[in-house]
Amino acid sequence: MADLKAMLTYTRLAIISALADRFDFTSKNIKRRGRYGARVMWIWRLSGFLCAALLLIVLTPSPQSFPPAEAIRSSSLYRSHLRSPLFLSSYQPPDRFSFQRAATFLNAAGCVGSVANVIGVCDPNLVHVAITLDVEYLRGSIAAVHSVLTNSLCPESIFFHFIVSEVSLENLVRSTFPQLNFKVYYFDPEIVRNLISTSVRQALEQPLNYARNYLADLLEVCVNRVIYLDSDLVVVDDISELWGTCLGSRTIGAPEYCHANFTKYFTTSFWSSGRFSGTFAGRRPCYFNTGVMVIDLARWRRLGYTKKIERWMEIQKRDRIYELGSLPPFLLVFAGHVAPIGHRWNQHGLGGDNVRGSCRDLHPGRVSLLHWSGSGKPWLRLDTKQPCPLDFLWAPYDLYGQSH
Repeated sequence: MADLKAMLTYTRLAIISALADRFDFTSKNIKRRGRYGARVMWIWRLSGFLCAALLLIVLTPSPQSFPPAEAIRSSSLYRSHLRSPLFLSSYQPPDRFSFQRAATFLNAAGCVGSVANVIGVCDPNLVHVAITLDVEYLRGSIAAVHSVLTNSLCPESIFFHFIVSEVSLENLVRSTFPQLNFKVYYFDPEIVRNLISTSVRQALEQPLNYARNYLADLLEVCVNRVIYLDSDLVVVDDISELWGTCLGSRTIGAPEYCHANFTKYFTTSFWSSGRFSGTFAGRRPCYFNTGVMVIDLARWRRLGYTKKIERWMEIQKRDRIYELGSLPPFLLVFAGHVAPIGHRWNQHGLGGDNVRGSCRDLHPGRVSLLHWSGSGKPWLRLDTKQPCPLDFLWAPYDLYGQSH
């Protein structure tokens, strides 16, 4: 309280000084005190009102200070907690998160389920896309959504599932995409905080990186399939083609890279232990990037893959079998059992560090998705005037700017 009083006293003196300067109440005319006496009293009283208002603001609880409900992982309430609607829906994002309003995107003739009414999440004609909304990568997420809508023949038939763990960004999304079909889901960081181990990059340790493990619990049971997309990519083709991927008996589909050195994704102690490395017995495991996946949620729920991933994360905490964030548990559970998708749907690795020779080229052939995986993000490199050539392919989808 003493510190608060000192702060208010300092603030009051600063206000008095500013107002005095505004009205030229300086030492050179101090002799005319009679003429300025009333003005001095007015300044003193106004400073008091301003300090009282400041005190009210300081002592009023912030909407963010109210903690969310405690996560319950082992009961029937777990799923409903993960999907809890936005108890922070009244929160207004900071001014630095201002985006231009996107154009209106309408379905082309012949789109199935093209209706003017609001579409429900259980509509069987929908294409479901899940993306996380994180303060650090928000600009990228908005650009990703914009790219999907821009290049889709049936944008009104796409339903977006946004996963958040800090604040509600529903108002921002609605003002940027007024006609978007979407829902926002709260993901409690405490669900995975004790399962996360240190990684080669601190950014990989953020709890929201692990929300993809829980999509089957977060999304409504009627949603049987979803496309998961990272926040640092743009889609430059019709996403309905990716949606139509045949998974067969597989739970997930993704572009595989079997030429990559698979052993480097795990430690030497992992490969030297038959108890761990034996998990790949009878499988031909290949690396795949988890930033672009088509997921059969119904099969995921039925076979309990969330628990299987959590089990490997628990082993990692104890035995240190890998160094890379959320990727290795997916490799352990699914590598060798992935429905292959064409490489054009994940031209990844474009975020390599922006140093000499690090800018990547596109691989030969058709490209449908550009992915800036890695530490370099296109918006940061463009802002600092140190872009890679391919960063200019991301720029047209960037809506960051003045508020509407």
